[in-house]
Amino acid sequence: MMATATSNRLHIGLLGRRNAGKSSLINALAGQQVALVSPVPGTTTDPVNRPMELLPLGPVVLVDTAGLDDEGELGELRVARTREVLDKLEMAVLAVPAGTEPDGLEEALIADLKAQGIVTVGAVTKADLDPEGAAAQAAALTARFGVPFVAVESSTPGVAPLRKLLVEKAPVTTETPLLSDLVGPGEIVLLVVPIDLGAPKGRLILPQVEAIRDCLDRDAIPMVVKERELKAALASLNRPPALVVTDSQAFLKVDADVPPEIPMTSFSILMARHKGDLAALVEGARAIDALKPGDKVLIAETCTHHQQADDIGTVKIPRWLRNYVGADLQIDWSHGKEFPANLSEYKLVIHCGGCMINRQLMMTRIRKAQAAGVPIVNYGVCIAFLQGILPRALRPFREVAPV
Repeated sequence: MMATATSNRLHIGLLGRRNAGKSSLINALAGQQVALVSPVPGTTTDPVNRPMELLPLGPVVLVDTAGLDDEGELGELRVARTREVLDKLEMAVLAVPAGTEPDGLEEALIADLKAQGIVTVGAVTKADLDPEGAAAQAAALTARFGVPFVAVESSTPGVAPLRKLLVEKAPVTTETPLLSDLVGPGEIVLLVVPIDLGAPKGRLILPQVEAIRDCLDRDAIPMVVKERELKAALASLNRPPALVVTDSQAFLKVDADVPPEIPMTSFSILMARHKGDLAALVEGARAIDALKPGDKVLIAETCTHHQQADDIGTVKIPRWLRNYVGADLQIDWSHGKEFPANLSEYKLVIHCGGCMINRQLMMTRIRKAQAAGVPIVNYGVCIAFLQGILPRALRPFREVAPV
């Protein structure tokens, strides 16, 4: 609660060949030595996230990457990791050393960045070696690639033109509010937060914390209870809450305890529209009725939490899904950064709420599933569908057609 979550920061990737000065740029932007710098090509081997404040933009994540021209079997793996980073970037900086001539590698990269809608700028690095030549090179690359380049030096003052360019070109966020557009000032929002054995001691999970903050920003009144105290909390109020939000795993109890005229949904469904495309994920839920015995289903989680005995992704959802279909299904899992390329083999993708990733990555995964012709749904929408309460859980959202 004391720092901006990585998933809510603008992700800016530093891309280019080995020894192009990417790590030096990060150090100059940060104003301190946060990335290892060496004249030896290939010093950065894996993408590394560097959360920082980049004023006046605010909280960002600078992503240092391996060189796109890395060689050998291990080098190919490093390049593949770098290209995976594109899925979560909202902005990219292409580093080109002064005096070097980009070729097809940079041209292909910029084409990929444009195709994915990633805002791209360029930096001619090591400009202190030839200031006039670097400035001329930046102008030529701007005309050639159709993205703005500036000449920079590897120092905090020398990187000022790049900082200015990042501020000018930074994309405006398009995220839907978590819930503040669903309630008004002074209205009560009742948040149902089960505390089970797997809950981290002394902490709430990120969507719960964000919901509380979003209520406060709206001047609404958040009230937090466990599911066992829900009835007593409702009875204690002299007016009904404007909205009840529950953990998806307590859906059935909350549905039974909350009068039907009070709007109700889940944290995961709020995340579905906040981080992704709620309409597409609801459409994915409808595909559950088409599942047949032996069909392959992918369950994708972006975090790597310690799994409990009755884990939601590996135990509960598979059990509920098999019971609903009435037959066995072939279920695979992906965790963390993994997201299979062979999506077309699956009849359905069930994705976690995505609280630990940014919207860019969630939308990229939705688009990949759609391109493969595979329906995709997230945990909250899926659970509500399987338990027969999705129509009620979607009632607060005007933009989604009734199920």
